[in-house]
Amino acid sequence: MKSVVPAPHRAILRTIAAIPRGCVACYGEIAARAGVPRGARLVGRVLREADPALDLPWQRVLRADGRIAFPSGSRAHREQCRRLRAEGVVVVHGRVDLARFGWQRNLDRELWSLPHA
Repeated sequence: MKSVVPAPHRAILRTIAAIPRGCVACYGEIAARAGVPRGARLVGRVLREADPALDLPWQRVLRADGRIAFPSGSRAHREQCRRLRAEGVVVVHGRVDLARFGWQRNLDRELWSLPHA
């Protein structure tokens, strides 16, 4: 028998799947976009329990300060860094510059500023 996925969980899964390649989002941002305000911890739980067959871009989900949530040096931390770098996201000491790579970047700045070095 197939289990029923609660609506907030489905919304979170859809939101994670929508994060564009080369961008990242924090747990709280995903929760807010999914209509689950203050649901950052739920986002973590949904990710942890998600069926691997969904092939979610889990690597694009970070803490609110741009840090990778996995312990530094862990296998999961290294894998997340590797996947993000493969998408062109710069990771320095386990942290991503959200102003540069965040999903909600300032569009005017992106369009009118000088290219990043």
